[in-house]
Amino acid sequence: MPDPEEITYNVFWKAVQEGKVKKVYLTDEERIKGVFKNGKSFLTDNPRRDDLKEILLRKNIAVDEKAGQIRGSQIIGVVLMMSLFGFLIFTLQRNASKQMQGKPGKSPMNSIQPEKSTVHFDSVAGNEEAKESIQDLVDFIQNPEKYTKYGARLPRGVIFYGSPGTGKTLMAKAVAGEAGVPFFAVSGSDFVQVYVGVGASRIRELFKKARSYGKGVIFIDEIDALGKKRESTDGSGNEERDQTLNALLSEMSGFHDNEGIVVIAATNRLDTLDEALLRPGRFDRHIEIQLPDIRSRLKILKLHAENKPMDKSVNLGKVAQQTVYFSGAKLENLLNEAAILAAKRGGGCIAAEDMDKAFYTVIAGAEKKDRSAIAERDRKVTAYHEAGHALVTRLMVPENRVSRITIIPSTKGAGGFSMNIPPDRMYYRKKDMENSIRIGLAGRAAEELIFGEENVTTGASNDLEKATETILNMVRRFGMNPKSGLLNYDVLYRNGMQQVQDEILQECKNTMDQFYREVQALLQENRRILAAIAENLLARETLEERDLDAILQAYGKEG
Repeated sequence: MPDPEEITYNVFWKAVQEGKVKKVYLTDEERIKGVFKNGKSFLTDNPRRDDLKEILLRKNIAVDEKAGQIRGSQIIGVVLMMSLFGFLIFTLQRNASKQMQGKPGKSPMNSIQPEKSTVHFDSVAGNEEAKESIQDLVDFIQNPEKYTKYGARLPRGVIFYGSPGTGKTLMAKAVAGEAGVPFFAVSGSDFVQVYVGVGASRIRELFKKARSYGKGVIFIDEIDALGKKRESTDGSGNEERDQTLNALLSEMSGFHDNEGIVVIAATNRLDTLDEALLRPGRFDRHIEIQLPDIRSRLKILKLHAENKPMDKSVNLGKVAQQTVYFSGAKLENLLNEAAILAAKRGGGCIAAEDMDKAFYTVIAGAEKKDRSAIAERDRKVTAYHEAGHALVTRLMVPENRVSRITIIPSTKGAGGFSMNIPPDRMYYRKKDMENSIRIGLAGRAAEELIFGEENVTTGASNDLEKATETILNMVRRFGMNPKSGLLNYDVLYRNGMQQVQDEILQECKNTMDQFYREVQALLQENRRILAAIAENLLARETLEERDLDAILQAYGKEG
């Protein structure tokens, strides 16, 4: 059979009008087929007109209407679409199943058996008060009958709070290690999930497993991830977090007396936790894990130095004096940096120079090696800036040590630094906070004094940030300003009294301006000493404490 003749739609339409078309096959395809009265077949474009069939029938043309054949591309498209939907449904179901049941072998708990635990109170240097506070907890776990005789019950929960790196996790491990019981360590974020109810089920799973061992310590790190205050009353709170917290509270309240299981939680911010967590019967004890004092720092340094080859020149007592406000983790990092530097040097042991370099690396970052691109004017600005900090520190706060001044840029972005080491104190006095602001302003004041107000630089940005934060705390939180009085303005804000904001801002500005004028006057009075320190810095780049002492003594200033 010959192939049909392809004709244009206009030719087809003319043939229809002239009555030359015998039959047309209507389909959904792009082309339609037909037969002329002379028996020849044809193909033409399908106009897809709704009234085409009616027109053809009125012209006495036979119409054969049938569905078009499904093309291969359409079949492939349908198959791909169905496959995609099937894959999405399968993935969602599998993820939901994993969330509800947990991945096999990957529970959020890490159970440390007592025979595997090597952490005891001897492994925790410092924090003697905290260790004493929980010593009876260990005794209670080991000998519960000793306390039940007097009607005492085991504290159901203990919260360790304090600055990051102070050893809260280590202390919790030591409790389990001393008591010789299993240690279950989890993080608060392990229980915060997308699906409502998953966190609560994990809480129940954790406590069920702990009960199966009879005695144990459950440690929940970063408990504020699930135990923050529930302040929302309009139903817009986090339903999953609330359910998880309720499950934790229920499990802790549901413990039988003397069950031998204690829950220890850790947080950096005790004030953010829900009050229901902190009440008696839940977390009975709140123990602060403080930053170590000088004796504790020395113990921590000795503990971490035991497995390191230390040179006789290293004076750990001096290092302990320098590292005021260092946490235990930061002290460990200091010794580790010193060990890395010693290994690079290949000296066989950690020398005093390694410890010294590691100390300033931890504080300010490593020194930049290539300083050729620094303009001489920038070096001079940095020298006077750092000299201002050092001079004001020695003149106004002689009890503070200035252990080093340098104009060598560091990898942390500092153009230089003046290392100011205050003595150990339990509290900050008003005088201390005011002097810290004055020291912070001294760099900018020195720049303005030497180079003029129009040539001050951005080098004081961090100093101004810290000074502003300190003065805000003095006025807003600590009642250390006579005009603002003994009010805590944070409490006023929480009670909707926002109009006091302008008063605080103006008072802070006035006080800061007054301190700045005092610092300017002090530097102007001692301008020759300021210049001498700066010139020595430009010549030597780094001055040690003894170098600064020599300059001050030469000008009759003992500090």
